[in-house]
Amino acid sequence: MSGDFAFVDELVDGIRWDAKYATWDNFTGKPVAGYLVNRIVGTTALCAALRAARDAATSVGFGLLLWDGYRPQRAVDSFLRWIEQPEDGRTKPRHYPNIDRAEMVRQGYVAARSGHSRGSTVDLTLHHLATGELAAMGGTYDLMDPVSRHGAPAISPVEAANRDRLRSIMTASGFTPYDCEWWHYTLDDEPHPDTYFDFPIAGDLAVPTAVAG
Repeated sequence: MSGDFAFVDELVDGIRWDAKYATWDNFTGKPVAGYLVNRIVGTTALCAALRAARDAATSVGFGLLLWDGYRPQRAVDSFLRWIEQPEDGRTKPRHYPNIDRAEMVRQGYVAARSGHSRGSTVDLTLHHLATGELAAMGGTYDLMDPVSRHGAPAISPVEAANRDRLRSIMTASGFTPYDCEWWHYTLDDEPHPDTYFDFPIAGDLAVPTAVAG
């Protein structure tokens, strides 16, 4: 790795991850452009803040599981192309049961310029250290629905408490939540607030290249 980007697992001990966009288990139903290996990348500043979040989570019996970090611009572009394709119904029941694909951008679930492409945004959840089981959060990752919003009423008290716990851990570690998605957090003092990168996530990452801000 070069510059101030790194594989998160190399700088944050004890972290778990499952890079969903490198797999078939995501809202597009197939691996996404730019995700060549199942690993999470982020700025070194992101990694430092995640170490603090890991320690805070550990102190209350939880660990962190990451689903996404840095996202190449080519992946974002592929999302936009996918939205324009005819509906095939394969991922709709799980990921966007109550909206059409075309509504994803308008409702704030997909953007032409994603904070992930700046390298200091992360999608994550909590797991119980004692069992390894994921904490109940009231909805799966990338569920594009009002139930995914912070403060959504249609979840159980346990699920609401777990969302609040994650939010408390992340905000205390220097992150800002995204209102529409309980799993999405951006570093407050991100090092590249106006730069969007497009290098692929691969085993041997190239020098980071940027696209227009």
